[in-house]
Amino acid sequence: MVRSDYVFQMSGIKSPQKKRELLRGIRHLRGKYVGGSEYKEELTHLIVINPLASEKFIAACAGGKWIVTPEFVFDSVKHKAWQSEASYELNLTGNLKSPALTNPLKKWREKIARGDVSGAFQGWVVCLDIEEPEKRHIFKRILKAGKALLSTNKSSTQPVTHVFTKDGNSVSQEPKPSYHNLSYIACYLFGPAISTLNWALNLDKSNHQENSMPPVAMEVFSSKSVEETGVEMDNMLLSELEKKLKDYITKMELWKRNLLKVPQLFNCYSPILPTQVAAVDFSNICSLVECGLFPQALEDVQGSLQPGVLPPASILHACMQHALHGEAQPYVLSMFSTVLNGILHNNPTWSSRGNASYFLQILQCPQCKNGAWPLLQTSVRFCLASAATCHSLPSPAHPELLRFHGNLQAFFLRLFHLELHAASTCGRSSRMSVLYSMFWNVWEKSTLSSRALQQLAELLVEATLWGLHSTQKWKGRLLATLQEILAVVVEYWAQEHSQLNSRLVDKGFQDLAAYIAILCQDLHPDTLKELVHALPSPRLRMLTADAIYRNICCRNGLLLHPEPLSLLQIVSSYLKALGQLCGRTPVHSCSSGAEQTTSNRSDSQASYTGTRMEAGGSDSGKENIPRGFHRVNPAGETLLHRACKRNQVETVLHILSLPGTNVNVKDHAGWTPLHEACNHGSIECVAALLQHCPGLQLDSQVKGVSPLHDALLNQHMQIAKMLLRHAGSSLLQLRDDYGRTPLDLVSPALHEELQRCAQEADSALELRCSEVRDLDFIEACSDLLTCLLLSYLIERHIPANEASEPLLEITCSAAQALVRLSPGTVASCWGDSGAVCLAEDLRTMMGMEKYILQVNPALMHCQGPHTSVFMQLLKDLQAEGIALLSGKSEL
Repeated sequence: MVRSDYVFQMSGIKSPQKKRELLRGIRHLRGKYVGGSEYKEELTHLIVINPLASEKFIAACAGGKWIVTPEFVFDSVKHKAWQSEASYELNLTGNLKSPALTNPLKKWREKIARGDVSGAFQGWVVCLDIEEPEKRHIFKRILKAGKALLSTNKSSTQPVTHVFTKDGNSVSQEPKPSYHNLSYIACYLFGPAISTLNWALNLDKSNHQENSMPPVAMEVFSSKSVEETGVEMDNMLLSELEKKLKDYITKMELWKRNLLKVPQLFNCYSPILPTQVAAVDFSNICSLVECGLFPQALEDVQGSLQPGVLPPASILHACMQHALHGEAQPYVLSMFSTVLNGILHNNPTWSSRGNASYFLQILQCPQCKNGAWPLLQTSVRFCLASAATCHSLPSPAHPELLRFHGNLQAFFLRLFHLELHAASTCGRSSRMSVLYSMFWNVWEKSTLSSRALQQLAELLVEATLWGLHSTQKWKGRLLATLQEILAVVVEYWAQEHSQLNSRLVDKGFQDLAAYIAILCQDLHPDTLKELVHALPSPRLRMLTADAIYRNICCRNGLLLHPEPLSLLQIVSSYLKALGQLCGRTPVHSCSSGAEQTTSNRSDSQASYTGTRMEAGGSDSGKENIPRGFHRVNPAGETLLHRACKRNQVETVLHILSLPGTNVNVKDHAGWTPLHEACNHGSIECVAALLQHCPGLQLDSQVKGVSPLHDALLNQHMQIAKMLLRHAGSSLLQLRDDYGRTPLDLVSPALHEELQRCAQEADSALELRCSEVRDLDFIEACSDLLTCLLLSYLIERHIPANEASEPLLEITCSAAQALVRLSPGTVASCWGDSGAVCLAEDLRTMMGMEKYILQVNPALMHCQGPHTSVFMQLLKDLQAEGIALLSGKSEL
C-alpha cells in the first residue's frame, strides 16, 4: 500500500539519472511520486538541490511541507526505512553570519505543525489584480497553499487585506487595503534570508526594469517559466503519444492473433449437432476387426460417422496397432487417417469435454497406453530411426509406413491448430483440451517448461540434426511439423495465462528458451542457424537467440547483466560484447571449421539419441546416471545443489557430463548450485563449475545476494578471487537489497586485493584488435544477433518502413519531446508497460548514432555476410530514428 505520509514532488533536478534513482527509491520504500510542473496540495515532501524560484518551492514553504535534499531518499533506501527529515531539510540560513537567524523553511513548517497557523498566509483575504490568466493561476495555487482566502471581487463586502498588482501601485489610492508587488510574497516568506537567494535580489525592481531582470529572477512573477512551459508542452505531447502507442499495440496484437486463426479449416470442423443422435450398432464392425478384415471395418466406420457418433475406442486401437506394426496395406493406412479426420470433423474436441477425453483415449499407443504425448513422441522417433521408442517397431521402415506417421503427426498439428483457434475466437479455452492434457499435468500448469514440452524441444533439436541438408522432402515436412507444433503449443499456453498473469508468461518463455539454449550449446553454427531461425514463434525465437548469445558471451569471459531485454540492451551491451569477441579465440566448438560439420553433427545427434528417456523401453545409458539425479528434496534442491554444498566434486563433474544438465537450476528459494558452493566454501566445486559450465550465471541474485556476496559474507576469500578473475569488475557493481556492493562486505584492507583480481580479468576482457581473429565464430554471433534484433522488432511492434497496416503515426514534436524527457519520467507518468517499452525503444532508435560510433572497428570492416547484414540493419534503424526526429518518417 502507498504511504500517504510520504508524497513527493521534485523541483530543479535536471539530471535524468538522478531522477530515475529518486523515483526508484521512492517506490522501493512504498512512497508516492506526483509528477507535473504544478504544485499539488497532497504533497508532503518536496525534493530540491538548491533554493529556486519555482511555484512548487514557494508553495511548499507556504504550506509547511518538508523541503529536503535528494540525500533524504538515498539514505532512506540504504537503511531500508525512511529517515528523520530534520537532517536533510534545506537550510536557507546556513551561509549567513548571524547564527540566531532561523531557517524560514523550518519556521513555517514548525508553526503549521504545532497548529499556530494553518498556513503562512492565514488571515489574508487576497484580491489578485492580474490580467494574464496563466500568471494568475500560478499565484492562486501559491496563496491557497498558504491558506489565504481569494476574493473574486474587490467591491465585495468581504474585507480584502491584500491586493496584488503587477507593480504594487493602487489605482484608486485608497488607504486600504494594502497594495503589493508580487515579490512581496517571497519577502514575507523568507525574510532576511532572501538576501542569500540570488534569484530574489531584484524582486522589487520597478516595472520598466522587469524585462531586464535575470531569467531566474523573472521566474517568480512571469506568467510561466520557459522551462515549465516546455515541460507542460512535453507532457501534453507525451499524453497524446501514449494514447497512440496503446492503440497501435492493441491493433498489432489483434493482427498477430488473426495470423494464428484458421477460419476456413475451423468452419469445416464445426458441424451443427442434431437435437437427437441416432444410435449406431458397431457390433458388426467389431467382428470384422476380430477377423482381421481391417479395410472393410474402416469403410464401415467411415460410413457410420455423423455428429454425435463416436466409434468404440477398441476398434480404433486395433486398427492403429495393425498399422504401427507395419502389417497394414497402403489402403488401410490411408483409410485410418481419413477416419480420424472424419471423427474430428463430426465431433470436435472443443465442443464438449467428453469429445476431448475421447480423443485422448484413442490417440495413444494401443500396446503401451501411456497417453497421447508418448504416441506422438514414438511416431517422431520412429521416423528419426531412433531406438528410443516406447516399444519395438518394424525396421527398416518402408515408405508407406513413414507416410502414415507423417499423416498422424499432421493430424496432431491440425487438432492443435483448431483448438488454438477455438480458444482465441470462441473463448472456449479449456484445460481439458487434448493439447493441454498432452503437455501439462496438474503440477506443471504454471510453467511452460513442462517435461513433455522439454522433450518436444529435444525432439526438435534431434530432428534438426537429422534433417539438416537432407534432400528428402518428407524429412523437411517432419521438421516443419515439429516446429509448428512447438509454436502452437507455446502460444496456446501463453493465451491461457496472459490475461491472468503476464509475468508468469514472460518467465515461462524465458525458462523454455534457456532450456533450448542448453540443448544447443554443442551445436555447429550451421545447425544452430537452421534451428533458431526456423522457430515460428517470434517471442520464443527472440528469447532463444538471446539466451544462446548470452551463453556464448559467458563462455568467453563476458558477463552481461540480467536486465530485461530491450533495444537499448541489444545496441549497447550486446553490440559492445560482439566487438570484444572479435579479439578472442573462442572456447566453444562453434568455432570449428566447415570440415568438421559432419562429424560434429553426428556426434551431437548421438548424444541426444537414447538419452534421458523416461517412459518405457530400455536405456543403455541409465546406469551412468548418478543415483538421485532426478530427485528433488522438499527445499527444491537437486542432486547438483546437494553435491555443491558438500564439495563432492566427482559427483558434480559426473552430473555436468550428462547432456541437458541445467547448471543454473534454482531451488524453491531461488538459490543456484553456484550459490550453494560459494556459501559453503566448496572451492573444488566452484572451480569445476567455472571451468566446465560455459552458461554459468555468476550474476544470479536472491534478494540481491549474488554468489560473490555469498562467498564474502561467509569469508571464503579464495572463492571470491576465483569469481573475480573469471568475470571481472562487473561483479563488484552488483548490489544487494541493502544497497551493499561486494566491497562493502569486507574490510578496506582487502579492497585493493579484490580489485586487483577483477582488473586481471578486465584487462583480458577489454582486449581490442583491428581485425577479427575467428571469422566463423563472429559470423555465428552476428547471425544470432540479427535473428534476435529482427524477432525483437516483430515481437515488440517496432514499426519499419516495410511494415504493413496498421501504421504508427508519430509527429515530429512528439518524437522530440520523447527524446528530451528522461526514461524515468515516461515510466512514472504512463500506466501501460507495453507503451512504456515501445516509447523507450523509439528513444533508442532516435539516439542510435552514439552506439554505432562506439562499434569496434574490426566489426565495421568485417567482410562476413552475416556481420555486414547486422551492421546494415543497425544503420537502417539509425536512419529511421533520424527520420522520426525530423518528421520525415514513413512509419
